[in-house]
Amino acid sequence: MAEYKPEHPDTHDQRRAELYAKVLSLKDLVEYSEGTVSSRMIANRKAGSITIFSFDENEGLSEHTAPYDAVVTILDGECEVWVAGQTYQMKEGETIIFPANVPHALSALTRFKMSLTMIRE
Repeated sequence: MAEYKPEHPDTHDQRRAELYAKVLSLKDLVEYSEGTVSSRMIANRKAGSITIFSFDENEGLSEHTAPYDAVVTILDGECEVWVAGQTYQMKEGETIIFPANVPHALSALTRFKMSLTMIRE
């Protein structure tokens, strides 16, 4: 069987291409790193992107907005999210949608990993 190759590869496409047409465990694509947030973009197109993040305990993202809807799925651990003044505690397997242009933030209650899907179009 032929291996998938991007039509117009760049360095990032080549790194993502190793993931194509394979069964993946998303939470295994990014490791925890002490005292920080790590990420790995696994898809990036005009219509949107998918990025996997890991957050060490007590790390997070401060309140911000994005011009696109964002779908967050917790892959491991627990976090707290704020969306338009509401607070939610989330754990592995749960998903939330951050609407475009609505303030949101998140903070790690334990080390946690998440998938972020940005919908641009």
